[in-house]
Amino acid sequence: MGVYEELIERGLIAQVTDEEEIRELVNNGKAVFYIGFDPTADSLHVGHFMALSLMKRLQMAGNKPIALIGGGTAMIGDPSGRTDMRQMMTKETINHNVECFKKQMSRFIDFSDDKALLVNNADWLLDLNYVEVLRDVGACFSVNNMLRAECYKQRMEKGLSFLEFNYMIMQSYDFYALYQKYGCNMQFGGDDQWSNMLGGTELIRRKLGKDAFAMTINLLLNSEGKKMGKTQSGAVWLSAEKTSPYDFYQYWRNVDDGDVIKCLKMLTFVSMEEINELAKLEGSEINKAKEVLAHSLTELVHGKEEADKAQEAARALFGSKSDTDNMPSTELTDDDFSDGKIKILDLLKKCGLIPSNGEGRRLIQQGGVSVDDEKITDVYAEISVEQFEKGYVIIKKGKKVFHKAVK
Repeated sequence: MGVYEELIERGLIAQVTDEEEIRELVNNGKAVFYIGFDPTADSLHVGHFMALSLMKRLQMAGNKPIALIGGGTAMIGDPSGRTDMRQMMTKETINHNVECFKKQMSRFIDFSDDKALLVNNADWLLDLNYVEVLRDVGACFSVNNMLRAECYKQRMEKGLSFLEFNYMIMQSYDFYALYQKYGCNMQFGGDDQWSNMLGGTELIRRKLGKDAFAMTINLLLNSEGKKMGKTQSGAVWLSAEKTSPYDFYQYWRNVDDGDVIKCLKMLTFVSMEEINELAKLEGSEINKAKEVLAHSLTELVHGKEEADKAQEAARALFGSKSDTDNMPSTELTDDDFSDGKIKILDLLKKCGLIPSNGEGRRLIQQGGVSVDDEKITDVYAEISVEQFEKGYVIIKKGKKVFHKAVK
């Protein structure tokens, strides 16, 4: 089985423009492809996992990935899937986020010896002359066709700024620039990017002639990846400083039963033979598949040692054992207490278990918070210093999230 056929079997490919040509390039290691990353935060999150795993998988087959950081397009903002305009970012913030992305991507992609490239579209977009863009690039686009694109149709009723309207042209120009600079012959993106991707292909053909080769592949990166990358408390980050290896492991250990096999196929490098065997599990046995998923992805992001520690800690907790050494923890100081007590909402926020008091109140009222196995029912409850007699208390959020508060 070639790598293209494996992509199909794993359910990654939704739509392509020239299947036979793409199969030939990918299976023979001749694809020079790019995927774009929007630097709107200082860490990648699990919504990017599918793209990163895909790039790693194709690079292992001899193809050359280009990770395109949208330092230039981030100055505009992608309207796709949004009901309002993105907050404007400064160049300094974008540059900081780009540097953070570089470090995290290196865990997935081998950038040594020109095996892969990491480029920033700010290098060409920010130097463009407005009148030249209008004459040379704008003339290649039909406003009527652009307005038929789903990413614009969703925004027309609530208002679409001219700034955002230009996003398709800028993304299309990226493919044009990458084609000329690096011989990039293929682009990958989420299902909400299809119109933008076709715009890039058309721009290359309009500017360089019908013989200019450009292919596009469309993968369900956003519809599936964003779904998997969100929790009630926000995104699950690839940065250990934002999401601990334990919490990262627990996120995947707790996926819905109906999603575990899909996640194994799309995100991990577990063989299809093993996945097909795991798919036969039923009832509580499905937890074995969840452990494989959680350990595989945690090892990929944080290394085998952290993955092993997270798995041991999770098994100890679910097995009602007392080992809390590898549990995520937060150190409390005297300043966190007032008259020897700390409010439960303050404790939850200090430990990063809730984003706001409102969320904490709802969680407590729904019976979702326990301290040392005692359920908290009063949103104004306080935890005293005396309760830290053994040096810590164990906070349980929901059924499966555990955290150690140390004093």
